[in-house]
Amino acid sequence: MAERLTPAAASLWAGAARRRFIESLPALAQIVVTAMVAFAFSHWVLGHRTPLLSITVAAASLGFTRDARPMRVLRTAAGMIVGVLLAEVALHLFGVGFWQIALITALALGVSRFVSADPGFASTVLVQAMIVLLLPPSSSGLFGGTVDGVIGGGVAVLATVLLPRDPRREAMRAAEHSLRSFVVVLRMLVAALAYGERSQSAQALDLARTSQAPTDAWSASLESALSVARISPFLRRYLPELEAQQVLHRSMDLAWRNLRVVTRRADYLLRDGLPRPAIADAVHQLQLGGELLHDSFRDLEQLPAARAVFAGLVTRLGPERLVPEGNARDRGLVIALHPLLIDLLCATGMPQSEAQRLLPEL
Repeated sequence: MAERLTPAAASLWAGAARRRFIESLPALAQIVVTAMVAFAFSHWVLGHRTPLLSITVAAASLGFTRDARPMRVLRTAAGMIVGVLLAEVALHLFGVGFWQIALITALALGVSRFVSADPGFASTVLVQAMIVLLLPPSSSGLFGGTVDGVIGGGVAVLATVLLPRDPRREAMRAAEHSLRSFVVVLRMLVAALAYGERSQSAQALDLARTSQAPTDAWSASLESALSVARISPFLRRYLPELEAQQVLHRSMDLAWRNLRVVTRRADYLLRDGLPRPAIADAVHQLQLGGELLHDSFRDLEQLPAARAVFAGLVTRLGPERLVPEGNARDRGLVIALHPLLIDLLCATGMPQSEAQRLLPEL
């Protein structure tokens, strides 16, 4: 018997479900409007009595995916239209039977794998083909289903331009998640170094190792937002903001990679259980700057403050100065902070060459 959810787990599940539903409302509205426009065109303009494929292709092409780029929508629609066309050709030439279904199943799956690496895409193409083969014949005439599919796909592509989802919302949410996690790792690292607690550094390392997926999600959301904003007359005004965020993402992607290096070194170093208060204080400054960087998404005035915090740490990061009594491993950890600090300075908009000139000579 399945275990019952605890009240706390049930509350978390309900909160996540509610948040997912609310966040999906813009996409839901876009899909509904697009599907009904495609249906209306096929039904009332072309006279197709039951243009099922115009609705299914339009809805499936858009979907709830994070990537709402017109080219992604076009590729998806094209793949489904090919599935419909293959089925209609087979239906016209061979009729419906056991071996015809096997043939179209193989062709639909093969073509879909050629077009897209997404495993779910193959299922979508196959469903479109089976709708044509196994449902009662359409009254739309020869290749009427293909025409309906083209209409559904075309309206879906137009919807990404004329009825676009907010290109900033998903990218902003992914960015804030990545930056918030970055600060949490630094906070754990500060506690580990200040008190010599390897359990804290191990937790920080575990969290840092999971950072690539959210960072990649941020990249996908941002690329989608930029693609839509470049072609939509309603969203083009957001291009400077999104391009600035792209610069931030590139720097933070590198910063995450260097933070993982720093966290691994710290975790190894703390096997002796000794505190490193000087290094902890330096990482605490990085944490404070990271918090200001996170806050700059809502308040741009925090960005110069974040840069000032990072720049103020630069002169202290000489290994001989920060840990004069430290061993080679301690100084190696301090040196590992240098590229991380460079990335964070670049994330505030400072040119890399200028940030590198600030670092103390080794």
